[in-house]
Amino acid sequence: MHTTDGHDLRHHGDAEVRDDGSALVDLAVNVRADTPPGWLREHIAASLTGLAAYPDGRAARAAVAARHGLPAERVLLTAGAAEAFVLLARGLKVRRPVVVHPQFTEPEAALRDAGHSVDRVLLRASDGFRLDPAAVPEDADLVVVGNPTNPTSVLHPAREVAALARPGRFLVVDEAFMDAVPGEREALAGRTDVPGLIVLRSLTKTWGLAGLRIGYVLAAPDTIADLARAQPLWPVSTPALAAAEACVGPRALAEAAHAAHRIAADRAHLVAGLAELAPAGVTVVGPAEGPFVLVRVPGAPAVRRRLRDLGYAVRRGDTFPGLDGEWLRLAVRDRGTTDAFLTALRRATPQA
Repeated sequence: MHTTDGHDLRHHGDAEVRDDGSALVDLAVNVRADTPPGWLREHIAASLTGLAAYPDGRAARAAVAARHGLPAERVLLTAGAAEAFVLLARGLKVRRPVVVHPQFTEPEAALRDAGHSVDRVLLRASDGFRLDPAAVPEDADLVVVGNPTNPTSVLHPAREVAALARPGRFLVVDEAFMDAVPGEREALAGRTDVPGLIVLRSLTKTWGLAGLRIGYVLAAPDTIADLARAQPLWPVSTPALAAAEACVGPRALAEAAHAAHRIAADRAHLVAGLAELAPAGVTVVGPAEGPFVLVRVPGAPAVRRRLRDLGYAVRRGDTFPGLDGEWLRLAVRDRGTTDAFLTALRRATPQA
């Protein structure tokens, strides 16, 4: 456990569905359901014939670079986006790192583990958890922000995120869920005009590859070189490299774009159902743009326990700095799953 100011920074959604939660309907983990698709499983399986050789990431690196219109020296492949946060914490020389919360807690945990003192900028529910660039200290030389942000599902305008850039500052933008946004609007991946920009992407969420661990970093070549020096040898396995190359190809990009529109429709259905619980005090952070929504529920800890008894796992919110025990995060699922969940939520919410 990595607890800071009462927040367990190392608690993640998978904890809800381990052990006695393994039989629950999973609305706690933000991995897209019904993935990976058959064609991707077959592609990864075909790579197993090459396991006797050491991994060679050149083709996958070139494919990721081409997907974003960048030279290969601006790309670093990692064992999931989570490894990238460790590399940033260990490989960059910074004096005052700042993390914008609520957001994915692993960046702060990695920075603290590397010996950094971390400052927080807490976005407010009363403002819809919108980004205020002016709230970030001017002397911060590393700023971390998610877009769209986990767990709030807020999509910040690219111009406001880019406004955080300064000479002498690293601007780290976690875009792990950007490919779930139709058109990837507000993305900064591929931009080379923003000083100090470092963009992180994950291939585990949309493609259901959390067990394989694959992601990447986009940054200036000298930054990529610094991060690469902090990596162990052969950090990304041959099957993960095969997945990376496949997931940035034309077929995969078209499928991901289609999935993003389907997620948006399924999310709208979930939000509409949650709105019917407004008389019971249930409120939804909006507009939600990610494959999950953040909701405030009176008596959320007890509601979460009742939902488990009814067969559903949801993500507690109180491990995120800036949130308390009244918050829950819900993954977007298909309409049938959502309708059954909403029925359970009504039973679990006494005032409903």
